[in-house]
Amino acid sequence: MWKRWLLLIGAIVAEVLGTMSLRAAIDAPLFIIGVVVGYVVGFALLGLALGQGIPVGIAYGIWAAAGVALVAILSAMIFGETLSFVAIIGLVTIIAGVFIVQTGQASAPKAEVLES
Repeated sequence: MWKRWLLLIGAIVAEVLGTMSLRAAIDAPLFIIGVVVGYVVGFALLGLALGQGIPVGIAYGIWAAAGVALVAILSAMIFGETLSFVAIIGLVTIIAGVFIVQTGQASAPKAEVLES
């Protein structure tokens, strides 16, 4: 069970590194390597997490929300980009929304798969 979540965390970290490298590549084009590696590893790990049984809606929601939040925070810290109070409220709202979807998914009955 923990393997799937570790894969998802790895996917988040790799995607965030890829995105941060994308911003860094503006000043130092060599960071393009980090962009490619980050996104390839991120998508590969996300696919592996899905293969371990995490529902795609949950995995993608967590991956996207965590990525947005981490990139916004790291961009403010590393690149001095503005992170206003309203933006922080938005990030908290996104994370809360993903949490609500996650808990709702855990208690929802499973849909039957129709075979053709």
